[in-house]
Amino acid sequence: MSIRVLVADDQELVRTGLAMILDAQPGIEVVGQAADGAEAVALARELRPDVCLFDIRMPGMDGVEATRHLAGPDVADPMAVVVITTFDLDEYVHAALKAGARGFLLKDAGPALLAQAVHAAADGDALIAPSVTARLLATFADAGGATPAQPREPLTDREEEVLATLANGRTNTEIAEELYISLSTVKTHVASLMDKLGARNRVEVAIWAHETGRVGRRAP
Repeated sequence: MSIRVLVADDQELVRTGLAMILDAQPGIEVVGQAADGAEAVALARELRPDVCLFDIRMPGMDGVEATRHLAGPDVADPMAVVVITTFDLDEYVHAALKAGARGFLLKDAGPALLAQAVHAAADGDALIAPSVTARLLATFADAGGATPAQPREPLTDREEEVLATLANGRTNTEIAEELYISLSTVKTHVASLMDKLGARNRVEVAIWAHETGRVGRRAP
């Protein structure tokens, strides 16, 4: 079955373009479009799409607040949200990730990466623009201020390896290839990491890795 996507962007030309690009991809169907965050939240709750693709800067309720309503810590059944922006170090992106977004892309990402991000989010994975992954997460971690939480149980050596690759923006498939393990094994380790760290998604796991100094903070 096709992945059902809701697109929200206040610029009609951009919104229409994103929808056309996604509709042209195999296995993806755009089921709704919104011009601002409030409309996006209402449509998402009505349509229950598999993935929401939200612009950060929208009038009224922006993409950060819309993400928080649909994927925040108080949401019982959080939706998969990917945010998209023009600026790779926009402070709003940091807030969106904290609000529960599964990843973010730049608007110049191109059709292939856009489709990959949608598929990743639908699969419970996450994709952050590869060109800015390490820099973004390191900057976010530096700005956090709070002492990182300790895991409920010690991480195994393999979990530490998976954590390091995940924090550098690798998808499950890429982690499996890099560590020479099966995809199902990767998913098991990621689920265990989320449980031990009390994380809601992979992005929070990656942020924790940077906050605790497990990943080098050099820009790629």
